Amino acid sequence: MSVKKSVKLPRPRFDVSLFYLTRKFVDIIKTAPDGIVDLNEVSRVLGVRKRRVYDITNVLDGINLIQKRSKNHVQWMGDDLSHAGTEIPEEQKLRNDISDLSAMEEALDDLIKDCAHQLFKLTEERTNRKLAYVTYQDIHRIEEYHEQIVIAVKAPEETKLEVPPPKEDCIEIHIKSKKGPIDVYLCEVEQETAEKKSFECLSQTLKLEPEPIPIEDD
Repeated sequence: MSVKKSVKLPRPRFDVSLFYLTRKFVDIIKTAPDGIVDLNEVSRVLGVRKRRVYDITNVLDGINLIQKRSKNHVQWMGDDLSHAGTEIPEEQKLRNDISDLSAMEEALDDLIKDCAHQLFKLTEERTNRKLAYVTYQDIHRIEEYHEQIVIAVKAPEETKLEVPPPKEDCIEIHIKSKKGPIDVYLCEVEQETAEKKSFECLSQTLKLEPEPIPIEDD
């Protein structure tokens, strides 16, 4: 069975990968007075949610390139900012950039390994298998999902999920299963009480067929 979902989402025209955003964040903080920035302002300038900015600061804090000054302010602790208003030899500038990039790459590699290890423990340990589910109320508690449409997928083991490079107006998700049906659930996360809410199953509505079916968001 194969399902193809196309959800139209407004997307900026620039790359929003963590690496790109980290480079932009470093450029901003290096030119800030005393190397101190307000994370709320950074979130606005980069055009991303604050939790995405936290992903960046966690990486940089882990390799001692920044230091938290208060709840929403961090300060640059990397190469000397006293050179900000003076000319730096191109060779030295490149060395500084390479050093910063190498440190960020190492930190990102460590984060990926840690996530992979945690995912393995969650999926392979027998005691965790009976808890491998999520309720509407669980999703409702995630503030970032409020007033958004969330699509949940329940699929058999060995189901393959592929996400092609996103287009400007939509994101496609390809899901393929050879061991059974794929259930797709619609979850409209509203701010009102969620106690009596539940997922709305889309599988019967969509009449899933062996061939991919596009789901367009109005």
